[in-house]
Amino acid sequence: MGRISGLATCQIRAELVRIGNSRGVRIPKPLIEQCGLGDMVELRVENDCLVISPERRPRQGWGEAFRAAGPAEHDELLLEIAEPNEFDRKEWQW
Repeated sequence: MGRISGLATCQIRAELVRIGNSRGVRIPKPLIEQCGLGDMVELRVENDCLVISPERRPRQGWGEAFRAAGPAEHDELLLEIAEPNEFDRKEWQW
């Protein structure tokens, strides 16, 4: 294992094993722990490489993003300042 820019890197050869009609890779426990992988992972292909990452929960990190955006007390609602368009005048009914 080496370190690049403060991140641990390693290269391990692994055999693709048959699992029914599919293939699988056994991931060593130290890599699972280092990457924070749980029972479910996300798979994606980037530049012809398979990337395995921890599963992200829906809306994960939204709370922190909203807090970082600051208070909304001075925000204006766009609907209150927008002029009615043709649809609003002719077709919209309350």
